Amino acid sequence: MEFNTDLNYIGIIAATIVPFVIGGAWYSPILFAKPWMRENGFTEDDHQGNLLRMFGGSAIMLLIAAYVLSLVIGDDSSIVEGLRIGLAVGAAFVAAAFAVTYLFEKKSPTLFVINAGYHVVTFTVMGAIIGATSTL
Repeated sequence: MEFNTDLNYIGIIAATIVPFVIGGAWYSPILFAKPWMRENGFTEDDHQGNLLRMFGGSAIMLLIAAYVLSLVIGDDSSIVEGLRIGLAVGAAFVAAAFAVTYLFEKKSPTLFVINAGYHVVTFTVMGAIIGATSTL
């Protein structure tokens, strides 16, 4: 398999940042914060810890994911093609891996839908961003 060696810096950076916006909405009280906390057994105080570790670590992982996704999408793509690839990666790799883990860990289906749903949406949007910026 041949990978793209010309990096799509704009797409990679944007695709690294946007998941924080999606996550801010997804895990907000308006959407899934309450069921997510309930299913995890968390309280409000449980997430008052080291924010630098949580957000810094997440930023590094998202940067790696955006970089690899940009290699898969390539440098001559489109928003639709990026969206399709992002959706495929989110559903076939990320959500499927979550499902296997959640089955063995006996985690709730509700928690699976919340967490896997976030990642499917996120990878779909990341792919669309990378595809849209691939020819810049």
